Amino acid sequence: MRGRLITLGVVVCVLAASPALAACGSSAGGAAAAAATSTASASPAAQTSGGGTAPSAPPSGTAPAGQGGVPPEGGAAPGASTAKYTATGAYTLKSGSASKANARYTAGAADQSGVLATGSAVLTLTRPTVSTSGDSKSLDESSFYGLNAGVLAKSGAKITISGGTVSTTGTGANGVFAYGTGSSITMSNAAIKATSQGGHGAMASGGGSVTLKNVDIDTAGANSAPLATDRGGGTITASGGTIVSSGTDSPGIYSTGAISVSGAQIKATGAEAVVIEGSNSVALKDTSLAAAKKSGVMIYQSMSGDAQGAKGTFTMTGGSLAAAAGPLFYVTNSTGVISVKGVTLGEASGTLIQAAAGNWGTKGSNGGVARFTADAEILRGDVVTDKISSVSLTLKNGTTLTGKIDTAALTLDSSSTWTVTADSVLTSLIDVSGISGTSITNIIGNGHDVTYDAGLAANSALGGRTYTLVGGGHLLPK
Repeated sequence: MRGRLITLGVVVCVLAASPALAACGSSAGGAAAAAATSTASASPAAQTSGGGTAPSAPPSGTAPAGQGGVPPEGGAAPGASTAKYTATGAYTLKSGSASKANARYTAGAADQSGVLATGSAVLTLTRPTVSTSGDSKSLDESSFYGLNAGVLAKSGAKITISGGTVSTTGTGANGVFAYGTGSSITMSNAAIKATSQGGHGAMASGGGSVTLKNVDIDTAGANSAPLATDRGGGTITASGGTIVSSGTDSPGIYSTGAISVSGAQIKATGAEAVVIEGSNSVALKDTSLAAAKKSGVMIYQSMSGDAQGAKGTFTMTGGSLAAAAGPLFYVTNSTGVISVKGVTLGEASGTLIQAAAGNWGTKGSNGGVARFTADAEILRGDVVTDKISSVSLTLKNGTTLTGKIDTAALTLDSSSTWTVTADSVLTSLIDVSGISGTSITNIIGNGHDVTYDAGLAANSALGGRTYTLVGGGHLLPK
């Protein structure tokens, strides 16, 4: 995940890897452990995904000239990054088990965590106060390996935190970070605050995992998603809590791994609510999402090497999703599989879904493919594609869509309807229950015409005929 500077015709980017929280401190209980000096490392194969910083460019139908497949932020090519700096901690546990209560950990040096657990260490903290202020020497390594994080578990270590606070003010200072397969952080009834650029709240990479329960997270810096994963992927599971990002290009969630959230409130005032890069996922249940800029949910492939694949998955059941700007769903240089069920959706721009080429990938082949399924939904807004992109819509179980479609494949079940607000274009229509003779009963035309491609096999049931729509208008072959 990186900060991006976009110029006309050329993408000039700074690969500001996911920021990590700087942390330093003295251990409570009178026995300060020796500073840890474990060098972060990962094979190129492990460095497959990453994120945490939302793209800075708004949805656009045109890729910048000359971009090609170059990493959009000017960073290393896939697999090229290797660790250069070592992680240290004000309090460090390298092996064995330890439990501490009401301890204070304060760190001010560069690249120093307040708490660091490595290897076979199992650490339990009750009501800790972790405060760090040091800057990271490398935003890439903060994002990839957790360098400078307030609390860092790596190389298989496990940390459990109950109550307390973690706060960081340095650049590249993530709040809590789990790096590497087997490494984990479990945190409950606590709070995380990160104020500088690249300071994500809770982060995992290289196969690490973070579990949060009733944890409030507040990030204020640019490129600082409160929930984020980076290269090598990771798993974050969160339930409850209020999660807020106010920095530029800081979405509420940035996934290059698997992130699931239930019963939380998430608000991003400087970016999208959710960004998914590569073949990764976000799953939400009974969660409130709000985005103030760019779009609601963006699915893309940046070509930076942080995330492999190009098929992101967004699933949401219950709760709400609102976007104050841009399309509610935006897919570019990737395939986006989107499923919503019983979600209250709202967009201010009038665009529900946009699939289009943008600022990433090779011009001419960097369109978006959106596969959208709505179950028991009230949908408003237009569906828009460019010439190298496509959208397929499946509406079921009483879903209603009000808007223009240009251009998409549409499947309607017997209980779902589409109200047309302007002349529209379908590639195909599957509507077995809605066709009655030469009329279609579940498309309300309002006097507008809808065309379909009579040459497609998917439209064979339409027979190349013209159909009358409810309220005036027609479905016409082309």
